[in-house]
Amino acid sequence: MTHPLVAKVTRRIVERSAETRGRYLDLINTAKRTTPSRGGHPCSNIAHAVAAAEGDKKLMLTAPGPNIAIVTSYNDMLSAHQPFGNYPPLIKIAAREVGATAQVAGGVPAMCDGVTQGQAGMQLSLFSRDVIALSTAIALSHDVFDAALLLGVCDKIVPGLLIGALRFGHLPCVFVPGGPMPSGIPNKEKSAIRERYATGDATQAELLEAESRSFHAPGTCTFYGTANSNQMMMEAMGMHVPGAAFIQPNTPLRQALTRAAVHLAANGTALGDTYRPLGRIVNEKAIVNAIVALLASGGSTNHALHIPAIARAAGIKVDWTDFADLSHVTPMLARVYPNGTADVNNFQSAGGPGFLIRELIGAGLLHADVETVNGTDLGAYTQIPDLHDGLLNWKPSPARSGDDTVLRPASDPFLAEGGMRVVEGNLGRGVFKNSSVAQDLWRVTAPARVFASQEDAIAAFAKGDLNQDCVVVVRFQGPRANGMPELHKLTPPLSVLLSRGFKVALVTDGRMSGASGKVPSAIHIHPEAICGGPLARVQDGDLIEIDAGAGTLNVLAEVSEWAARSNATPPVGAAGPGMGRELFGMFRALADDAESGGGAMLPQAGL
Repeated sequence: MTHPLVAKVTRRIVERSAETRGRYLDLINTAKRTTPSRGGHPCSNIAHAVAAAEGDKKLMLTAPGPNIAIVTSYNDMLSAHQPFGNYPPLIKIAAREVGATAQVAGGVPAMCDGVTQGQAGMQLSLFSRDVIALSTAIALSHDVFDAALLLGVCDKIVPGLLIGALRFGHLPCVFVPGGPMPSGIPNKEKSAIRERYATGDATQAELLEAESRSFHAPGTCTFYGTANSNQMMMEAMGMHVPGAAFIQPNTPLRQALTRAAVHLAANGTALGDTYRPLGRIVNEKAIVNAIVALLASGGSTNHALHIPAIARAAGIKVDWTDFADLSHVTPMLARVYPNGTADVNNFQSAGGPGFLIRELIGAGLLHADVETVNGTDLGAYTQIPDLHDGLLNWKPSPARSGDDTVLRPASDPFLAEGGMRVVEGNLGRGVFKNSSVAQDLWRVTAPARVFASQEDAIAAFAKGDLNQDCVVVVRFQGPRANGMPELHKLTPPLSVLLSRGFKVALVTDGRMSGASGKVPSAIHIHPEAICGGPLARVQDGDLIEIDAGAGTLNVLAEVSEWAARSNATPPVGAAGPGMGRELFGMFRALADDAESGGGAMLPQAGL
């Protein structure tokens, strides 16, 4: 039985979205075809589409089978996406097994926030999601495809692929992951070295050695940041082959799961009897399932941006109140770094997504009665894939967690509530990731120290100017100011201040990423400072109170004096030029607020 509050939030979303969801469903129903899409083109167009098809050309010209688009984020600079280089030949072989063909329809950019942290290129990160969505649309716009395989893993790539593909929601689409790299240096040791480096007690050579032992092989980084939160989200939405999320790259099981994804895509087209279009699978219940699974696992705060944007692409309206209400009834069932010391390989060994989804269904917190790419309800995603004598099959997830310091049942959670809170008050509205913050730190009252960049805040720390109780305010970091870069470089110095016994917190209209740590942080504040938001009026010494328990964020100033203040002037040149930032001026000018997704594309489409 569905939990009453989950049912209430779902109904609220359905009612709020009735008009836009109806228009969306009309769009995809109109685009549906029951004959191969390529057959509707003139001969010259078809000849162009199959000219380089090699061994599949005759099949594509004469046979009635489906043609599958491969949209890939492959590059060999980023560990998570390097394994995708080997996928297209394997996908084409698997397609022929079921009378289908497959073509690489297009590539999408895949930038890494880990590489660009603290660098100018990070200002392109959030908007790369929009570029990926547009690139996906271009790949599918040739309209010679009957299904799509979406190859992506990391931060903006999965949301961007999904947003783009949803505008072709008449097609069945299956997400195909690459899997995490093997575990490296323990996360606790890595964090300790980062903090020692921040205080000058570790050398750059020691830091590089530690980081290289952590990020050391093909596959996704193993902490539970946005990339692995994406994979959890895809499982909870029924967008993967069940259990595919955290199987390591270049293994027989991973190859078998990829083959199964091809078969699902081929068998889910409108050409047969088991039509499973993407736009029908991504409905209001699926969006609620995504939110609940991320709250229960301590997922990335970046999804407070991505899920509203994904939902809007399907005509569904979601806001942070929906997140907050669901968080109040969703127990925290997982502790994976930065919310614990374990990594995703430990999480998978303890029972993984299958265990977590089973527990949430049992507690009435997930909608089990949803359609999935697997052609079944969400119950299939409570199982674990297994390869026996070369055959792929599934077995039930373990009755008990393999490690209750990592994964727990709903009857014995780490926390009674989920991993995210909404905070709001006279400083605006934002989110607070409470899953990795000790509960006695959820409420902080301290004087403000105001900065216009994380570099300025780090410099103040290095000089010893932050050795005090303080709320560090970093403003002019929102989508319209400079693209909303992650401010993850602040984590080590602020963690050091916390360990020194100071009351410290962060308030910003920027992002802190899925790797945000133990420092209490109110992030994604909107209205953002550059749009006249109240952060622009904060001055050094103002007393600020954050209370995640009460859901409040206020400056404790006299009302008339606060109202009479002028806004601070944005820093000159914060958004470029250089590193391509000048090319994204249009994105910044058109960007929506953080609660609506922070993108520049969907608002202009009237969605």
